[in-house]
Amino acid sequence: MAGVERVTISLPNNLVRDIDRREKNRSKFVAEAVRNELDRRRRAELRRSLQNPHSESAALAEQGLDEWTRGLPDEDTDALVDSRVGKPVRWVPGEGWLEGNE
Repeated sequence: MAGVERVTISLPNNLVRDIDRREKNRSKFVAEAVRNELDRRRRAELRRSLQNPHSESAALAEQGLDEWTRGLPDEDTDALVDSRVGKPVRWVPGEGWLEGNE
């Protein structure tokens, strides 16, 4: 289990009341909210990167998502990629990401 670090934050009173109405453990609630937001931002950054890849990323794009994700820690791939959804895409130099495998 990861260590725990105490952090002091300030929240508006009405927000604290809303948290207390829904959750007995404020720390757990805030930790889950922060984790969800970090995951959301990581996915958004990945989407931006896929829509506008850096020129040096072309070689990585050609190797394919499956091969690329094999090199990532499991916790990263679980948060970034849900292989059960989506559409197959391929990288076409000069055109970008296109749907389909061909």
